[in-house]
Amino acid sequence: MSDVDPIIGNWYRNEETGNDFEVVALDEDAQTIEIQYFDGEVEELDLDAWYELPLEMIEAPEDWSGPFDADDDLDYEDEDELSDEDDLLADRDED
Repeated sequence: MSDVDPIIGNWYRNEETGNDFEVVALDEDAQTIEIQYFDGEVEELDLDAWYELPLEMIEAPEDWSGPFDADDDLDYEDEDELSDEDDLLADRDED
């Protein structure tokens, strides 16, 4: 049994499975906790189930973004285009 309370934003390890996860939501009215594993999977637990798990609080993983790649959502310009723009700006500054 765990005596570790769920806190949004904190990371935990299930000592039985070795899985690391973050608490991402807490619904006190429904008595549920939403957790997200390092691999991105989301799971909802009821509060009673939480306290039955063998948990320990841990530091956030070094690369806590896990499966999320922020670069996928951003629209970067092509590097060649950037160097062409830099060249044009440099030419304009020389004039």
